Amino acid sequence: MPSLFRFLFVVGSIGALTVASLYAVATYMEPDQRDISHPVYGVKVNR
Repeated sequence: MPSLFRFLFVVGSIGALTVASLYAVATYMEPDQRDISHPVYGVKVNR
């Protein structure tokens, strides 16, 4: 039984580190905002 608890502890720790790192990246690193415009070929606009 102790090996099961050790395994669950290791898996839980790795999962917690993964979630914490993803949260930190999503919160503290924001992309630069810029305007991007591309022509769309083959689309007709009714005027």
